Amino acid sequence: MHTELITLEGHIIDSLTLSKILDILVAAGVDYEIRSFRIGKSHDEPSHAEILVIAPDEQSLQRALHEVQQHGAVISQEDANLQPAPQDGVFPEGFYSTTNLETFVRIEDTWIPVERIEMDCGIRVTRNETGWRAECVPLHWARQGDLFVVGSAGVRVTPMPRREAESVFHFMGSEVSIEKPKTRIVQAVARAVRETKLKGQKVLFVGGPAIVHTGAAPYLERLIRSGWIDVLFAGNALATHDIERVLYGTSLGVALETGVPETHGHEHHLRAINTIRAAGGIRQAVEKGILKGGIMHACVVAGVKVVLAGSIRDDGPLPDVITDTVRAQDAMREAVQGVGVALMVATTLHSIATGNLLPASVTTFCIDANADTVIKLTDRGSHQAFGIVTDCAFFLKELAGELCGKE
Repeated sequence: MHTELITLEGHIIDSLTLSKILDILVAAGVDYEIRSFRIGKSHDEPSHAEILVIAPDEQSLQRALHEVQQHGAVISQEDANLQPAPQDGVFPEGFYSTTNLETFVRIEDTWIPVERIEMDCGIRVTRNETGWRAECVPLHWARQGDLFVVGSAGVRVTPMPRREAESVFHFMGSEVSIEKPKTRIVQAVARAVRETKLKGQKVLFVGGPAIVHTGAAPYLERLIRSGWIDVLFAGNALATHDIERVLYGTSLGVALETGVPETHGHEHHLRAINTIRAAGGIRQAVEKGILKGGIMHACVVAGVKVVLAGSIRDDGPLPDVITDTVRAQDAMREAVQGVGVALMVATTLHSIATGNLLPASVTTFCIDANADTVIKLTDRGSHQAFGIVTDCAFFLKELAGELCGKE
């Protein structure tokens, strides 16, 4: 038999961590013995458990340990195993694959926090004059000879905190459903945004073109001009249709005032892109007085950090769009540093891409008329996301009213 002692510490009962880990062990085909168990005597006191994992072979043991480690189990009090990257862009065999949970690695008997944590990366460890440093890096950042954590030993993650019953977000923590009190939800989002700003953290907005198509652009514009948004992620489409709206009064050729398609209106978005390309970019178009309103104009005036990531289906694109997806990821990766709350509105791909980059500590709201978008986001590991199934125009109108005052 192959065995390993794992330790659980914290609110492991009411957060269901203990039962989840026992279920994982059973599903993995291994046995266990609870060697010690101390229950916290009060609401705030943590519990402690030591569990001996018993497996028929080493492979089964390691597979089970890898699973439970990602839910907060500490596998051993050994130092992490460090191995060099064999070549640029390649992690060593058996590298530790990260989650988006707060993570520590043990080096020379000291637990070191992993910086810039995000999911599906490796942990690079370096040493300088001040000591050891551990950072989460994507594959393309690896350089030959860099030291990376291999295996699960010497790695500790902090599971998601329990959601307190009195929390304003507790009622949102159930399965995705359209049957939620929308007004109260928007008030909760507004409260999270205010608290984030008070902490000196940034508010990230991730948006899709439906914001323009549904006539919600003026509400987002108002939020930006009022200083509630610090970072904007989008694709070519949101920026293009916002600019088309300002220059032609249409979105995809449909007049926003009447809802009626205009003659040759289908050309408007391409003519809008051509105008911005001729100006040299969005900022240049604003400075030259060509672009006098809209979401992108508001971002330039308010100094909002904007990352526009391109895709294979883009027309143009606008000169500000980053068409190299790896470079776009890095730009987004840099911009999410210091973000405390993320609002993902009416976009599936950009929401998932952003969710991959955010640590679990970032309060995340995903707003979409389609429940599938919200479900996909959580299925891909962004378990901290609160799903709000509603129309983006309603949400943004109500949020602007909460934060900027009723018009």
